[in-house]
Amino acid sequence: MATRTTISVRMYNVGFGDAFTVTVRRGDDTWRMLVDCGVHSQGRARPIRESVRAIIADLTEAAPDHRPHLDVVVATHHHADHITGFACEEWEQVLVDEVWVPFVEDPDDADARRIRGGQAEAANGLLALSQRRVAELDGRLPASVEQARMFALNAQGNAAATDRLLGRNQRGFAAPHRVRFLPSRTEAENRIAVDRVGVVAHILGPSRDIKFLARMDPPTQQSWPLVRAGTDSAGPLTPLFHARYISSSQLPGRLPEAKADLALENLVHDDDRLLRAAAILENAVNNTSVFFVLDVSGTRLLFPGDAQQGAWEYVFSDARNVDLLTDLALYKVGHHGSHNATPRRFVEKDWQTSGYAMVPFGPVQRWVKTIPKKSLVESLEQHHHTVVRADQPPEAVPGHLAVHGDLWTEVTLTATNHHQE
Repeated sequence: MATRTTISVRMYNVGFGDAFTVTVRRGDDTWRMLVDCGVHSQGRARPIRESVRAIIADLTEAAPDHRPHLDVVVATHHHADHITGFACEEWEQVLVDEVWVPFVEDPDDADARRIRGGQAEAANGLLALSQRRVAELDGRLPASVEQARMFALNAQGNAAATDRLLGRNQRGFAAPHRVRFLPSRTEAENRIAVDRVGVVAHILGPSRDIKFLARMDPPTQQSWPLVRAGTDSAGPLTPLFHARYISSSQLPGRLPEAKADLALENLVHDDDRLLRAAAILENAVNNTSVFFVLDVSGTRLLFPGDAQQGAWEYVFSDARNVDLLTDLALYKVGHHGSHNATPRRFVEKDWQTSGYAMVPFGPVQRWVKTIPKKSLVESLEQHHHTVVRADQPPEAVPGHLAVHGDLWTEVTLTATNHHQE
């Protein structure tokens, strides 16, 4: 008789952010992964330290020796709403075997340094510009400036959290850990198997191909309605930073003269253009998300981070990847259910089986009417998926859905024992 394998996916209600644990049990063996741990500064359900302590307490309680342990931590990308929790010192008591981060964090990769360096400089420049604009307005905060400032803060390097994830500058976990920069240039290393529990992780993104990294916004026919942050009817636009990696979308006005040194103060009197620049930066970082499928003895879970059109198009360009997406038991809904993540074709065509769609979401006042996107949620439900929102805990279903107040919601699946490669 085959050994029973179960998968539990616990979504912590951090607010507008991501924190998921995946626990696979096969017989006496257990394997645990944490996918992200962060929250947006304007959308906290509770202080992030409280969420971190709750996660660690749960890991401690579950460990036979009461020593909290994770086999893998995945930090999908360096936005604050995905990694800021790793700045907390409490992680120093947790044993972590491996950390997976996008290749753009690799200090030994020249392409990665250019991408990451450009993003960091742009975030710092935008934040300085928005702060100067507020000072000029005697502390008054126009909506466009506030939103630009929020984007810039979210996109800053989050240095303390990144240091812990990469094990540098005297930060880390309870013991030294391995860091994988993904996807690897060695294709075989993008299929990561854990035979003892029947887990295979398929790393599908981010792409290292320049043409895919550049595609951050979806064409209208493949998305729910949106206003493209980088478009303007006034004429041609210019990239915020290095054109090889970012976008053919361009910014209007005086930015062409400023882009060489990111002298964004040249835009100081145009708040809308400041917001456009910040939105393009936000999209650029989202599109570097680690995008992966976990196949647990035939039961598949999709975690795309906040990947946008470029990453999804790269996945769709390979029929083997599309096949992985047709039979999913669970989808971590990208970018908190916003308009610029989940492609319409994925919901309406590619995902062919019923499953759970878990939405990590907490309200941010500025986006409360647009995120999660109502038409996306409705489409998921119409295609026979069970939508589970962090901000609206569902009724518990014994053996399938567990709810712990407003702290977490957990889906439990039994492996189907097919399709395993």
